[in-house]
Amino acid sequence: MSYRICLVCMGNICRSPMAEVVLRKILDDHGLGDRVTVDSAGTGDWHRGSPMDARAAEILADHGYDGSRHRARQFLRDWYGQVDLVLAMDTDNLRALRRLAPDGADVRLFRSFDPAAPEGSEVPDPYYGEQEGFAEVLEMVEAASEGLAKYLVATLR
Repeated sequence: MSYRICLVCMGNICRSPMAEVVLRKILDDHGLGDRVTVDSAGTGDWHRGSPMDARAAEILADHGYDGSRHRARQFLRDWYGQVDLVLAMDTDNLRALRRLAPDGADVRLFRSFDPAAPEGSEVPDPYYGEQEGFAEVLEMVEAASEGLAKYLVATLR
């Protein structure tokens, strides 16, 4: 049995693919890599098939992660039957995902798993900013991924 997670942002070229790459590594570090499947997608379709934003890939590579295989996808309503947990990067995407969600779907903000983040914290979109915005996103993603891994270790025993 595999627990399935999908991380979602707007276009699936910055935040959610960064989170996908980081979460996979952290889950491996916690011994969950074979029990948890991680994917990412966007609520929009305009980047479908595109690689990760070069700035996102660069900051990942600078920290030992490999995002080179990523290709953007759009989150589809019927994925809810295949995914156990859907995590939005911000409240706009959270609202869009909840509008698509069937009753009982587990849809949350990704940073809700970061114990140091205030309730309702988002991962801001770095797309229109400079490289330091991507570094800040990576820090947030690593913290939330670590918290999520600890949650899953306790939950999936």
